[in-house]
Amino acid sequence: MKVKELANAANVNPDTVRFYTREGLLQPTRNPDNNYQQYDAEDLRRLRFARKARQLGFSLPEIRQILARADDQHSPCPMVRDVFQQRLVVVEREIAELQQLRKRMISALAAWQEMPDGTPDGHTICRLIEHWDDPSAESCCEEPKHE
Repeated sequence: MKVKELANAANVNPDTVRFYTREGLLQPTRNPDNNYQQYDAEDLRRLRFARKARQLGFSLPEIRQILARADDQHSPCPMVRDVFQQRLVVVEREIAELQQLRKRMISALAAWQEMPDGTPDGHTICRLIEHWDDPSAESCCEEPKHE
C-alpha cells in the first residue's frame, strides 16, 4: 500500500501516516521501481494500534516501548497496566484541579456581577481580577470620588 492507501484503510489522513513513519512506528519498505514507500498489513495493524493507544492517552515514547516489547515477543501488557494506572492517578488529580478552577471561576463571575468597572490608575490593572476574592470587594473597588 502507498501512503494514501494506508491512510484510507486506517481512516486517517496521509499526514498521520507520514508522522508515524517519521516517528519510527511504521516501517515501510521502498519500491525499487519508483522509490515510493510501501506499507503492508503489519503497518496497518501498527497504525491502528498506535491511534487507539493515543486515544487512551499513551505518549509516543510509550507506544514505541509497547511495540518494541511486542516485536521482541514479550508481552507489553504488564507495562501497559502500570503506565495506565499511573496515568489515571495524574488524570484524576488534574480533574480535581479543574473542578477547583471551575469553582473559582463561578465565584469570580458571581463577584464580578456586583463589581464596577475600573480604569487602571497606577495601582490596579483590572480590579475584577485583583479583588474578586476580597471580602470587601465592593468597597475597595469603587471608583475614587473626586470632590
